[in-house]
Amino acid sequence: MKAYLGIDVGSVSTNIVLLSDEGEVITNLYIRTRGRPIEALQAGLRETAKDIPADIDIAGVGTTGSGRFLAGVMVGADVIKNEITAHAVAASLYEPQVQTVLEIGGQDSKIIILRNGIVTDFAMNTVCAAGTGSFLDQQASRLNIPIQEFGSLALKSTASIRIAGRCTVFAESDMIHKQQMGFRVEDIINGLCEALVRNYLNNVGKGKEILSPVLFQGGVAANQGIKAAFERSLNIDIQIPKHFNVMGAVGAAQLAKEEMGRGGKTKFKGLNITNLSYLTRSFECNSCSNLCEIVEVLENELAIGRWGSRCGRWDLADG
Repeated sequence: MKAYLGIDVGSVSTNIVLLSDEGEVITNLYIRTRGRPIEALQAGLRETAKDIPADIDIAGVGTTGSGRFLAGVMVGADVIKNEITAHAVAASLYEPQVQTVLEIGGQDSKIIILRNGIVTDFAMNTVCAAGTGSFLDQQASRLNIPIQEFGSLALKSTASIRIAGRCTVFAESDMIHKQQMGFRVEDIINGLCEALVRNYLNNVGKGKEILSPVLFQGGVAANQGIKAAFERSLNIDIQIPKHFNVMGAVGAAQLAKEEMGRGGKTKFKGLNITNLSYLTRSFECNSCSNLCEIVEVLENELAIGRWGSRCGRWDLADG
């Protein structure tokens, strides 16, 4: 049976999905990258290999995320695509009529606008932490509350409290002030959820026409408090896909399936790359006044990928 591997290497998590020919998720894995994308990918593939049925033939591989090029040369990807494309494709797989995708991860957030199955607009926030999952992680740690309980506690709120959410520093200061005034923890947590949503809509979603069906993807979609805050602000029902936290990998796998459907043989190197040695290093090109920094990836001391030159002089990897 044919299946397609999707890999999403981000700054916070590395996600791996195996997608069947029918578009069903066979296996999925979500692990922390912890600043070590090579080790995370190798560990993730080792874990995934344990769950792959014996009759599965991996017929194609796609990579996405901020580490997509590194992952691509490591595994031998057939397609390397950005996160916008991957998330849009995955959303359409789950809900063919989707018109808006809200995606919030640990370090960035994005909005994708689709019309008739085509991406017509998008925006990303990679600068302000107040609109991402790390914002909630920091505040949950301050309150000594497990982040897994954050959403359920927010739903128990009985009073609306406004927390300044334009900046994490101001939010923390305002939250401390509200605590000192004796507000309930549940109300403060709900105020934080509303602050994140307000920040997201005022920055990432500014000027965007948000129409239903709306899908909420990314790790923060696990937080029911955020979902409820979005629904209150937009007055629209929000759908959360079953595999919300690995949708980038789902999209990458689907893109690999579509690519291999055009013919040709997969470039996938196989799962044995988990036993190989990888090294990333850089050097400065002195061929012209640009002085480009060239990043080089070595596999068992053999260069398999280079990026960074404006003229393409040193590039080894396609995509």
